Amino acid sequence: MPDYRIVEDIEIVKELLGMTSGEIADEIGVSRMTLNNWKNDAGRIRRINLTSFYSMAFRKGIRLNKIKEQLYREDYSDEFHKILFHGAKTSLEGRPDIGRSRKNNDFGQGFYCGESLEQSAMFVSNFPESSLYVIRFDKRGLKSKKFTVDREWMLSIAYFRGRLKAFEGAAALTELIAGMNGLDYVTAPIADNRMFEIIDSFIAGEITDIQCGHCLSATNLGNQYVFLTEKALDQVHILEHCYLAPEEKEYYLRSGKEFMDVNLDKVKIARRQYRGQGQYIEDILK
Repeated sequence: MPDYRIVEDIEIVKELLGMTSGEIADEIGVSRMTLNNWKNDAGRIRRINLTSFYSMAFRKGIRLNKIKEQLYREDYSDEFHKILFHGAKTSLEGRPDIGRSRKNNDFGQGFYCGESLEQSAMFVSNFPESSLYVIRFDKRGLKSKKFTVDREWMLSIAYFRGRLKAFEGAAALTELIAGMNGLDYVTAPIADNRMFEIIDSFIAGEITDIQCGHCLSATNLGNQYVFLTEKALDQVHILEHCYLAPEEKEYYLRSGKEFMDVNLDKVKIARRQYRGQGQYIEDILK
């Protein structure tokens, strides 16, 4: 069983809800003896029991993962550290590994983390055994690059996702690729599939770079950190593995859908308002 801190979490929930061990046991359908035995052998707790406990806590209004996020941010609030989140479809096996990621991600192979707990959890909430990791990152001594929603970021995403093969050898593209050499990590806006559809419209010559930029700004999902080298991974430390109860996942998916529905209306307006402004892809990479 993955290394969730359920014994500590039970004590937190007992205190916040003013419940006894017996009441917690009754709520999740186990005996008090079983609950007490978990303190000595938490690794053998069945997933159904994990789900019962964390679902119960969430239904009763206890947002354990949000509480932990706030506490970790307070613990590491100095200029050298950053608290990040990694959503996993199941669980990480061993330390983070760049080689396990797909090559056609936003910035190629790397270990991807988000600044937002909600966004990181939302991206994996459709998977039945998904979970969330709290990450502490030490930024010192590393070479990095920060992207914003601009032409360089759009072209970088399109390049690493394999959409610029028709423009290989273009001077602007060659310069962009050279600028990535030697980087340990990058910070950049998150691009989900809906955002990539907008970038694809730019690559197809349907909209200009200015139109694309304003459309993408309207769908802002926050920033991601992409760790590209082993040197960077050596400064990535997992603080905690957090359980995502089904009710919590549904909450993130519902919130994400509402967020995107509103922002897609903004995209339509931005596409019309900035029509004809800026350059098309053929002019940029000719």
